[in-house]
Amino acid sequence: MTAQIINGKAIADSMLNQILLRVKTRLDQGKRAPALAVILIGNDPASSIYVRNKRLACEKVGIRSIVYELPASTSEAELLTMINGLNADDAIDGILVQSPLPPQIDEKLVIEHISAAKDVDGFHPYNIGRLTVRQPTLRSCTPFGVIKMLQATGIELMGLDAVVIGVSNHVGRPMALELLLAGCTVTCCHRHTKDLQANVERADLLVVAAGKAGLVKGEWIKPGGVVIDIGINRLANGSLCGDVDFATAKERAGWITPVPGGVGPMTIATLMENTLLALELRETI
Repeated sequence: MTAQIINGKAIADSMLNQILLRVKTRLDQGKRAPALAVILIGNDPASSIYVRNKRLACEKVGIRSIVYELPASTSEAELLTMINGLNADDAIDGILVQSPLPPQIDEKLVIEHISAAKDVDGFHPYNIGRLTVRQPTLRSCTPFGVIKMLQATGIELMGLDAVVIGVSNHVGRPMALELLLAGCTVTCCHRHTKDLQANVERADLLVVAAGKAGLVKGEWIKPGGVVIDIGINRLANGSLCGDVDFATAKERAGWITPVPGGVGPMTIATLMENTLLALELRETI
């Protein structure tokens, strides 16, 4: 058996085309385009690439993108003051503070400071809470992007035994909540899990977001199972890989995402959709 490769880029491009049509419809109706404010602190090369990709996606779908580049010495108080201004600005629909942040800034405090109505990353405790009680509004981009990807493939999620490896607030925990909402039976694995292999071997659907290259061995994969690899790791030779041994896993799985080209594009596409949704929701208030 050789797995079908899930082309996240193609699915994301289709999403972006639909968002573009929705934005064009707004403009035809005399309404304004959504606006996304992105704050980049310092000169981390990877962060700069992520921000550039988000800006390009905004341009593709007609969303206005405003990037604020701040020095690494920016204080927490200065950042919070900027966020306050963006929260109060009716012309701004989404606010994103690119991580990682310098050590003098508390990321949790920053996330909570962004208005929940403009939290297009879907990280605010209010938005995570809405997902917990099965009333989601703005949803965490990567987990919701995974759900959209699975839906696009036609995979029926209801009743699947799903295993999520990694329990970060940004990815693993909301991913588990998304899968519960989709009707899966969900197991979460983490650094204290006693038998990771046994959990993986029984998974109809495996989602890995641990950030550790080669953590999941290909021979552990349940034959015919679905493998979603969210991890992205740079090897010594400069190449990128996920958390799953892709070469072996694709010979056992029914479906599998590549790294790169799998989940990454879905995250950005979902961010664009969240930005449009944030404006639409605010217009109903």
